[in-house]
Amino acid sequence: MMGMQAEKCPFEFNFDPSTFKVGDTVSYRVPRLEDWPFVAQIVAVHEDHIEIIDPGQPDRVLRATRDSRPVVSNEQALAD
Repeated sequence: MMGMQAEKCPFEFNFDPSTFKVGDTVSYRVPRLEDWPFVAQIVAVHEDHIEIIDPGQPDRVLRATRDSRPVVSNEQALAD
């Protein structure tokens, strides 16, 4: 892009599941939404999963896999 400056992402993501901690920002995905990236903050870390909140729905806690880009189930992510 000549003459244009690349915009820096406003988020700093943790992609290393072995270092996940409460307060980290992660990029999560939902399989049904073609792995489109979503932003969330970790609120709890467990041995086999994490709990996250999406800034758009801060009162809703989602269970996600403990992967470099956590996965939230279709059912949980798309529930009303």
